[in-house]
Amino acid sequence: MNDRTQRSEEIGELEVWCAGEEWCPVTTTSSLIGKKWHPVIIHRLLDHGPSGFNELQTAVDGISSKVLSDSLEDLEEKSLVDREVISDKPVRVRYSLTDHGRSLQPVIYAMRDWGLEHLADPSETDSPRE
Repeated sequence: MNDRTQRSEEIGELEVWCAGEEWCPVTTTSSLIGKKWHPVIIHRLLDHGPSGFNELQTAVDGISSKVLSDSLEDLEEKSLVDREVISDKPVRVRYSLTDHGRSLQPVIYAMRDWGLEHLADPSETDSPRE
């Protein structure tokens, strides 16, 4: 590991291929939370705190076990989520946000706020969802 990489990891910086480009910060953030369920999972952990797998699946209505498992694994690899084994028999795991994951709070809440402002009330629309 070189000095730059070690320093970047210590202060939470990401090494990316587009460094120095004006649009790079948007691309970098998107690569972390750009998958369909990632921002929702992060939002649920921000609002509910550390949660077990089943709690998260209930909180993220509509997500399959496989997709939730894959998403949590991806978020863990990106150092946004910690996975703690609570017990071996039966296996119980608790997921929580890392400091890096919690630092996304303003981004996730801005997404929520924008959505609240711009989403139409389903009772006010005539057309069926596609």
